[in-house]
This record gives sequence, C-alpha cells and structure tokens, in this order.
Amino acid sequence: MRQMIERMGGILGLAFCMALLSGCRGREMQTAGETAQKDDRIHIGLSFDSFIIERWQRDRDAFVARASELGAEVNVQCANGEAKEQAAQIEYLIEKDMDVIVIIATDYNALSEPVRKAKREGVRVIAYDRLIKDADVDLYITFDNERVGEMMAETILARTPEEGKIFMMCGSPEDNNVSLVMEGFHGMIDRTDRVVVETAYADNWLSEIGFYQVSAYLDKGGEADAIMCGNDDIASQVIRALSERRMAGEVCVVGQDADLGACQRVVEGTQAMTVYKPVEKLARRAAECAVTLAKGEDLKTAGTFFDGAQEVPYIGLEPVAVTAANMDVIIEDGFHMREDIYLNVGE
Repeated sequence: MRQMIERMGGILGLAFCMALLSGCRGREMQTAGETAQKDDRIHIGLSFDSFIIERWQRDRDAFVARASELGAEVNVQCANGEAKEQAAQIEYLIEKDMDVIVIIATDYNALSEPVRKAKREGVRVIAYDRLIKDADVDLYITFDNERVGEMMAETILARTPEEGKIFMMCGSPEDNNVSLVMEGFHGMIDRTDRVVVETAYADNWLSEIGFYQVSAYLDKGGEADAIMCGNDDIASQVIRALSERRMAGEVCVVGQDADLGACQRVVEGTQAMTVYKPVEKLARRAAECAVTLAKGEDLKTAGTFFDGAQEVPYIGLEPVAVTAANMDVIIEDGFHMREDIYLNVGE
C-alpha cells in the first residue's frame, strides 16, 4: 500500500512538473509574441515580377544584403509573371505592416490601385527598375533606359551598311522600360537611312518567342543586317535561330543585362554588344533609399519622372555599353570572372 501511495505521488509530481513546464513554455511564446509586437526594426517588402531573368537574383541578393546591414528585415515575394498575383502580394505586404514596399512591376498598368492603397495605409512605395503608371510612388529608381536604347543603336550604326535592315525583337509590352528603350533606339536610328523592317514583342519576357519570331521572319525570306533584342536572354534565342541557319556572327545582334552567356557570345563574336547595368549598385542604392523613407527622412534625388499622371521622385543610374574591346569593365566590377567569360575562347 505504501509503495502504491509513493508511486501515485511520483506520478502526480511528474504531472505537476509537466504542467509547470507547459506553463513556462506558454509564457515564453507569449513573450516572443510581445517582443515581435514591440519590434522596432524596419520592415521592407520586396515584390519581384519573376526570377526568369538572370539578373533579378543578383538584385534580390544585393538588396537584402544591404538592407540587413542597415538593420532592416526584408520579406521577398515573387509573382511569377502574374499581375493579379503581384497585386495580391502587395495587399499581403500591407497587412504585414511593412514600412516600405519595393516593387518590380509585372505590368506597369495594373498596380496603381494596390500602390495607392499602400500609401493610404501609410506605407512608402518604391518602383524599382520599372515604372508603375499613375501610382504616385515615393521613388522611381532605375537605369537610364533611353540611354540603353541609344547605346544599342550606336553599335548597330557602327556595324551595318547605311541602308541596313533592322529587326527589333523587343521585350514585354507591359514593361514601361521597353517603351523607353525603343524611344532611345528610334531617336538614333530614325535620323539615318536604316530601316526597321519588323518589330515584335516577347510577352512576359519569354525568350523563346524571340526564336520563333526571328525564325518565322527568316524562313519567309526576310533579311536583317541587325537584330535589336530586348535583353540578353532574348538575344540567346535569336542567335540560336541564326545559328540553325548558319548566320550567327553575320548579323549584328545587341542586347542588355550583361548575362554571363551574353558576355561569352560577345567575346566569341556571335553577339556584338550588351549593355551592362551595375544592378548590385542599383539594388544597394534602393535598399538605402527604402531605409531612409522608413525613417521618415528626406531623399536626395536627381529629379522627377512623369508617371502618366504626376511627377514622381526619380533616380537614374548610367548604363555601360560593353563589347569585346572593353570586356574588362565587367571583370573589374566583379560581375563575372575572366575565366568564365573566356571559357570557350582564348584571350
């Protein structure tokens, strides 16, 4: 009997200890919750169009790294090229009480209302790389996209005959940067005797469209001395189409973003030029601006940019035209390694 009582006492004691431990755990969780509520760190939402384009991963990593250095926490979202999904993600970031939301727009026409809602809720908004139409963002930060188009045109003008034929294989029509690049390009080309014989678009930046568009044009007897590509990913597919017809290296192909494959093609001779945009510099600058806005401090900007309804604060960084002659620009910036660029050819 005595042993039974001692055994029961041990069981009750163990149960009491477990209950006490459980209560302690509950208080720890509550304390953690209270700590989260009192968290005074800066919270930034970062909404990407997609990660199909190689450069966006660089942008993400550089932005998050710089924001973390400044004591901010970043919530990264990806819309996978869907405008409705991106709008829903912006709503989610508003509900999560972000101080600032940075947006790489899938469709510059589709996000004005979600952005305006964010601003009504006291959230600051940055349009990163791509403009958001009629949204009155707190900052639009990008590269000078008209200058990108001018650089493409300058290379084509230097490498084609006076009455040369140009095929424009542009990016997504929902991306405002495409219009700006085209403006810069036409501003140079239209002053000459070159002729734009065809203009096509890669919806949602799907590079395979470039292959099919150029293939169809060439197969029906079309001629081109140069092909202007919306980015290097599209250029890779355009050069694939040319290669299948043994025309690679004979047609002047230009692109932008300085992807590794593009740099390799430039030194190999199948792509004439790529426009290098130091995206890590842009991303770090954007992170610094986001923290500044979150603190309620004034931004120093270069000027303003018209978003279709009003002027918005604007920062524009300069791109760099890169050919085989100045590939060291890429290497010295640490964007790609020399041995990777010259993997298939000797220097």
